[in-house]
Amino acid sequence: MTQETAIKLFESRQIRTAWNEDTEEWYFSIIDVIEVLTESTRPRKYWDDLKRKLQAEGSELSEKIGQLKMLSPDNKMRLTDIATVEQLFRLIQSIPSPKAEPFKLWLAQVGRERIEEFDDPEKGIERLLEYYHRKGYSESWINQRLKSIEVRKELTDEWEQRGIQKGQEFGVLTDIITHAWSGMTTKEYKQHKGLKTESLRDNMTNLELVLNMLAEATTTEISKKRRPKTTEQNREIAKQGGKIAGNTRKEIEAKTGEKIVSSENAKQLSSKANKQLQ
Repeated sequence: MTQETAIKLFESRQIRTAWNEDTEEWYFSIIDVIEVLTESTRPRKYWDDLKRKLQAEGSELSEKIGQLKMLSPDNKMRLTDIATVEQLFRLIQSIPSPKAEPFKLWLAQVGRERIEEFDDPEKGIERLLEYYHRKGYSESWINQRLKSIEVRKELTDEWEQRGIQKGQEFGVLTDIITHAWSGMTTKEYKQHKGLKTESLRDNMTNLELVLNMLAEATTTEISKKRRPKTTEQNREIAKQGGKIAGNTRKEIEAKTGEKIVSSENAKQLSSKANKQLQ
């Protein structure tokens, strides 16, 4: 899962979140949400009791709750129960709280702000520039990364037109593209770079970003021409788009004698960029 973790504030209270680039969904720490809504001093116990109550009522919600590693109060990454915006809306219905309605509005706003940034990149450009400059990325890398966001948006718009649902289906198609051009699944690629919850694209070299963009842009163009109607057809097109970029990767590697899929991550890339400036 390719993620960007962040802390969101609701009425000055911190809620841990993660943005999944592949599924284009926010995930929220359920414990943090319960603590804010109930002001309970034991939010974990409240959540355990609520899960048992939901199960007794025959609700499938608790069974669909996932887990992600998030930064805990002791500054360690620990598995935390998480929920999507849709799941939280359903969960809030089971939590009596005067903050329920304000929180629903806040959830909608969080999702809307992210969507607006994708629909109008200028609204998010300053935030991204500040973030990447602060992380020590080079100007050339930042330009490539911003372009990759535009290319990704064009692809997901095309998928939506073809009836592909955000979430797991986006993730499956992304994984097919990634494997076809890089020779690795997204999970394997992240392990290769020593990543956990970090964004894979934020840890790619310039050339890796270029090839990933080529794979996604090619998939978009093929899809526009062929207008796939089934999931299987979309998967085949994703494989074809990725394969074209994969062939380009192999040609470059043959000419240079060097592997393009690098184990370097953001920390190493920014360190290298800083040394070049010295």
